[in-house]
Amino acid sequence: MMTISSVRLDIAAVRDCPAEGGKDEILRLVGEIGQECYGLDAEAVRTGLVAREALGSTGFGRQIAIPHSKLGDLDRCVGIFLRLAEPVEFDAQDGKPVDLIFALLSPAKGGVEHLQALAEISRFLRDDNMVAKLRGASGQDALYALLSKQREQRAA
Repeated sequence: MMTISSVRLDIAAVRDCPAEGGKDEILRLVGEIGQECYGLDAEAVRTGLVAREALGSTGFGRQIAIPHSKLGDLDRCVGIFLRLAEPVEFDAQDGKPVDLIFALLSPAKGGVEHLQALAEISRFLRDDNMVAKLRGASGQDALYALLSKQREQRAA
């Protein structure tokens, strides 16, 4: 099983969500969750994610997106995971709407740290077995357990 050990992921930042709206609404929601869970400025998060999307979609295919941004008020990488009830258009490379979103927010000066975390998330979400488990999980607790299992095993 792959792991995402370099990203702080609070259980409150792992959510099942209705698919209300589209990509812009999802990025706004990520900002709100970033504010609730990590004390970030919701608008700064949304603005950073929108700016990154303007460079090219972070929908990398297979109905998965990894929106990401760097922020000045972070000292380590944090994550927000959303499982959508219905897929939304995300301008993905394969043209398919997305239903799994792992947003990565990194320190502004964390260039290498950001790239390593992004690669770790990407490898984790390329595992077809893990993706099937995430899509089939019974709720927030089950999603969080899948996303954090390796960290907990290492701590024991």
